[in-house]
Order: sequence, then structure tokens, then C-alpha cells
Amino acid sequence: MPAKIPLRLRGLPTIIILLLSFSPPSFGALEEGFYKGKCGFRDVESIVGGVVTAALKRDRTLVAALLRLHFHDCFVSGCDASLLLDGSNSEKDAPPNLTVRGYDLIDAVKSQLEKTCPGIVSCADIIAMATRDAVNWAGGGRYRVETGRRDALQPANIIDLPGPSISVKDSIAVFSKRNLTVTEMVYLLGSHTVGVSHCIFFKDRLYNYKNTGGPDPTIDDQLFLNDLQTQCPEDFGDENTVFLDQNRMSSFAVDNSFHRQISRRRGILEIDQQLALDPLTKDLVLNVAFRSDFGFKFGQAMIKMGRFQVLTGSAGEIRSTCAAVN
Repeated sequence: MPAKIPLRLRGLPTIIILLLSFSPPSFGALEEGFYKGKCGFRDVESIVGGVVTAALKRDRTLVAALLRLHFHDCFVSGCDASLLLDGSNSEKDAPPNLTVRGYDLIDAVKSQLEKTCPGIVSCADIIAMATRDAVNWAGGGRYRVETGRRDALQPANIIDLPGPSISVKDSIAVFSKRNLTVTEMVYLLGSHTVGVSHCIFFKDRLYNYKNTGGPDPTIDDQLFLNDLQTQCPEDFGDENTVFLDQNRMSSFAVDNSFHRQISRRRGILEIDQQLALDPLTKDLVLNVAFRSDFGFKFGQAMIKMGRFQVLTGSAGEIRSTCAAVN
């Protein structure tokens, strides 16, 4: 399991802003269409979608970036946008988060919403809506995101995220703590169907797996191994990147191609390959790989992940800017 990294907590003041032009968010649990009628005549989700789509047309790698940002935010202290906070105790500075991207896009969405209906839409909800729009743009389908989250007042004090070499058994335990089933875990790790990994996170599999002096024996295709070793030389190139979905025709599409690749022993990260080999998940991977409803099932798992330890009602706040509390 990855090491736990303590971050010092600090109390921060809250400014309560009185808004007369728009209806304030109501109290209660998450719901679809939470912002309907709360932004004058404008539709909040359409505003988010417009900004996100424009950004994705310029940089399609933001699909993977948003999925990772959403995952790293939810899996620490809940889906509360604590990851977005700057400062000396920022979660952004924890080692697992150093390569997280997408903050500028979330800020751009927030800026547009604050111009239209200030103080209404939380940064936590923007992350959820923007990620849904990115998944849809990349062909994964448009799931009905729930909204009504509020923003954390402080960063998390413990950063505990699953690493790339975590065992399947331990990964199941991590997801279970977030109220996610084994099947949902298999679908959510399917987000690796887009994005890349730096060589440093799996190079041991190519040259000196578990100090054996040789490659991971599950990489049994010599041509595949040679290709990976070319992209990730043994003595340098740690920052080189490799597609997690080895179907190059599908590396930017949200689909079940990733599951098909790992079922052929073409996984990049150790946890990805072990999903297709471990008795606890092997049959699930094969089932996902050859079903036609990946988009729907993936969306349902994303919705459930987005419910984890959310702040609603009077908890937290609606930040004016996502990088700082009010």
C-alpha cells in the first residue's frame, strides 16, 4: 500500500456572501438537475459543457486529466474539491498528485459560472460535470451526473491513493472503503482506456521485476516487451510516456478496448495486468471486454464514486475561486 502523507491542517475563515439575483442552492442530498432554475434563465450544465468542449477540441489529453483529477479528489476525503486548494498544505504537493492536470480547465469553467450566476455552483460539482462531459466527448456516453455538492474548507490531512503496483486484493479493499464493489472497480479502472503512464511507474516490469534480474513473466510477448523497452530504456527516460491502452486506434476513446488489451496480456501498469490474471477479477475483465454496454456501466460506476463523502446542505461552502476558500 502507498505511504500515507500527513498534511498539516489549518483553520480558514469563511465569508458568507449574500446573493439577491439568484436562488441559493437548496439543502439536501445529491440529485439530478440540482441547479435547474438557480442560474436565472441560463442552464448550468450547458455552460460547463461549452467550456469543456472548447478545451477538449484544443487538447484531447484533458479527457484523461479530468478523469484522474476527479478520481484523486474523491478517493482522499470525498468528492469535495479539496484537491483544488492551493497553499502550504495543498494536496497538489503530495507525490501521487504531482502529475495531476486539469486545474486550469476547472478554473475556466468556474470563472464563466461566476460571471453568470456568482456563488451558486460548487467547484466539486464542476469537477463532476466537467468529467462527465469529457467522457461523453470521448465516446463513453453521457451519464446523468448528480449535483448538489459543496466545497471543502481545508485540504485533507492524509493522502492515501492506490499505487500502480498495488495488488488486486488490496485494490479491492481500497475501493470497498469508498463503497465501491469489485465490479465497479473493474469498470472504473477502465478509465485507463485513455491516458498515459510515465515509464518510471512500470519500468521495473521490463528489466528487474521484483529483483529477479528479468522482466515480469506475465509479459510473454517478446515483440511487445521489445517495444516497451524501446520506449522506456533501462538507464534513462523515466519521464517518457506510454499509452495505457495499447490499441493505438483507441487510445483517446472511452471504451472497453483497455479491458481487451489487458486480457491479451498487454497491460502497462502492474495493477492493470493483474486485473486480467487474478482469480478475483479475471472473469469480470473478460465480461467487460466483450460486452456492448461499457459506456452505461462505466457511467453508473462514476455516478456512485461521485457520491463518496460529499458535503451537502450547510456543510462546507461554495467557493468564489476553486483554489482558495472564501
